[in-house]
Amino acid sequence: MELARHPVLVEGRCALVGMVHLLPLPGSARWGRGGRAEIQAMLDRAARDAEALLVGGCDALLVENMHDLPYLRGHVPPETVAAMTLGVAHVAALGAPVGVQVLAGANREALGVAIAAGASFIRAEAFAYAHVADEGWMDATAGELLRARHALEPVGAATQTAIWADIKKKHSAHAVTADISLGEFASGSAFCGADAVIVTGQATGQPARLEDVIEAKVAKLPVVVGSGIDASNAATFAEHAAALIVGTSLKVDGDWRNPVDRVRVDRLARALGRVA
Repeated sequence: MELARHPVLVEGRCALVGMVHLLPLPGSARWGRGGRAEIQAMLDRAARDAEALLVGGCDALLVENMHDLPYLRGHVPPETVAAMTLGVAHVAALGAPVGVQVLAGANREALGVAIAAGASFIRAEAFAYAHVADEGWMDATAGELLRARHALEPVGAATQTAIWADIKKKHSAHAVTADISLGEFASGSAFCGADAVIVTGQATGQPARLEDVIEAKVAKLPVVVGSGIDASNAATFAEHAAALIVGTSLKVDGDWRNPVDRVRVDRLARALGRVA
């Protein structure tokens, strides 16, 4: 397994990636039309959550427009991209490796945000194969995405933004690929050029199956667990994964809508044998 292109991932140590869920952005149905004051509130919340995650022991952060429900399918408008770039750059200024996810499946926009804001990786839905998500039919984007990365960034292992691809992701129906095992799906994602694969449960906050995490290793890529991690199961998954992405369980009352709870972050760090 080649980790040279992954500044977040280190051989022999499972990375802990904390989620920073940005408050509603311009262009979304939940944007309050508060202008610069609302943007500043979004940045302030992002900084507080990011600092709590990093001080509590996270190795990296993943910034996402989670509050922009309901999501568009495969794209977001320019005003959302602009605000997302501000948010990611604000978090990246703290100095830790940062990733970007733009919901839903706006992978091309996520790559642009990552390059502009200095992020290390993106999380991509519908990278290889297709599926039906909450938002509708999602087509594969690997061809477009890798061509864009090639055009925008210097070619070289140490410089390109890594692509972490979800496989049979949460909040989706996968009947169309029912004849493809999860391991085959992971291998197909590797064939299409993913740098890591992400295994999830059925929905936000629901844990993945450990056997799925182990099966995904057939792709010979770093395997990341992308949902349902908490203090009770983190150590078990960490034995088999290159990274754990954690959001819901680290929020006040275990609700993704709430701010990060430093006590919960410390508890998770202790479960992984780290001193917060």
